[in-house]
Amino acid sequence: MRVFTASLATETNTFSPIPTGLASYEAAGIYRAGQHPDHPTFFTGPLWAARQRGRERGWTVIEGLCAHAQPAGPTVRAAYETLRDELLADLKKALPVDAVLLGLHGAMVADGYDDCEGDLMARVRAICGKDTVIGATLDPHCHVTETMLGAANLLVCFKEYPHTDFLERAYELADLAEATAKKKVKPVTSVFDCRMINAYHTTREPMKGFVAKIRALEGKDGVLSISIAHGFPWGDVKDLGTRMLVITDGRAAEGAALAERLGRELYAIRENTFSPQLPLGEAIGKALEVNGWPVVLADSADNPGGGAPGDSTFVLEALLARKAGPAALGPLYDPLAVQFCFDVGVGARLPLRIGGKTGPASGKPLDLDVEVRHLARNATQSFGAARWGIGDVATVRTGEPGREIDIVLTTLRNQGTGTDLFTANGVNLDEKRLVVVKSSQHFHAAFAPIAKAVFYIAGPGAIMLDIAHLPYKKVARPKWPLDADPWRSAP
Repeated sequence: MRVFTASLATETNTFSPIPTGLASYEAAGIYRAGQHPDHPTFFTGPLWAARQRGRERGWTVIEGLCAHAQPAGPTVRAAYETLRDELLADLKKALPVDAVLLGLHGAMVADGYDDCEGDLMARVRAICGKDTVIGATLDPHCHVTETMLGAANLLVCFKEYPHTDFLERAYELADLAEATAKKKVKPVTSVFDCRMINAYHTTREPMKGFVAKIRALEGKDGVLSISIAHGFPWGDVKDLGTRMLVITDGRAAEGAALAERLGRELYAIRENTFSPQLPLGEAIGKALEVNGWPVVLADSADNPGGGAPGDSTFVLEALLARKAGPAALGPLYDPLAVQFCFDVGVGARLPLRIGGKTGPASGKPLDLDVEVRHLARNATQSFGAARWGIGDVATVRTGEPGREIDIVLTTLRNQGTGTDLFTANGVNLDEKRLVVVKSSQHFHAAFAPIAKAVFYIAGPGAIMLDIAHLPYKKVARPKWPLDADPWRSAP
């Protein structure tokens, strides 16, 4: 079997002021055809799965462009078209192929393209023809569109949030694509629109049990795959919203009925699907009351993984005012501050202006007296089987002895995902009363096992979970919570 595999992915926050240009993809990772490293990366799971299955089963695997950018505002049109056309040129060179396996996000928006994944897959279909199996893995924070569904045979979303199962889903996609190409199954996708915009944390109930339930349904009664497309609340496009996807082996009616049943069950538990968020002062206060160290605080509103700047100072300023140390905070995006730290070296003290540089949602810059504790070039952090780049890193310490705060400064915007964000950069987490991670949920898999408690901060910042008051212009209505009862108010 001949398999072409490639990826083009970013999550677009249409409300973000940060543009996504070609440099954004270069910073996060562009691997030209055949140049992907010998380890899995987050959005290239299908490529990695194809490599492994190819070795086991004798596939001929042709690798195309792989490109990824940190979430931010819409991709510049020229950047999208350049990367898209390079990927398509790689595909044309690979023809004929039995299957195309793509690593996509699902919520990528570019200037002039509200549905980048649909545009890309429709072009892939036009190149390959009707007989080639086209499949993609999607981040569950995706927008599922008719164009995507019309072009692809298989769409498989990560089930977990945090998305620790990205490789598992890639292997699922590869195996389903092979079975489809060999005529062992005839996949039919049924979709149910849940008519809501929401967030879903699968590390806690009721979502933990709901995901376990859909896993148990797969492989029985002709059900090949079930996905929850959460939707990305900060992407203002027509198809924003939660959807259930059920892929059956030729059982369209049964698949549609199951998708609707599961979708309505999900709608019924909508009020309890994400972890409670606390106002900043209350979150710090409750954390300080916990008996034991460390306590983890999630700065969800400044999560670069949702398109936030990553340089907000609201939490840092509050910690300093409360003298809440010993504490650690990171990653805080500030290339200029990192440069100054490299200029003076480890052990030096200097006055340093930190954060607050991108816009109002970043807060004000803080002028602090700091000690440079650690420096590293081209640093990475772990996320499951993958590693994410955070650029050059400077760890600085500020505050009075015994109440000090260690701040991990980076030159690349990224959220905190692994404890090695701190431990590999001079911070001993066992000695910290509080650990603040700029992340909404991807931190949880690594940090929850070491935490005495975890609290989620409700802003301030760029991506506060106040969906009902976001200035949507394009989203198709009715949708809860924009509409109190979307079923009754639906046309």
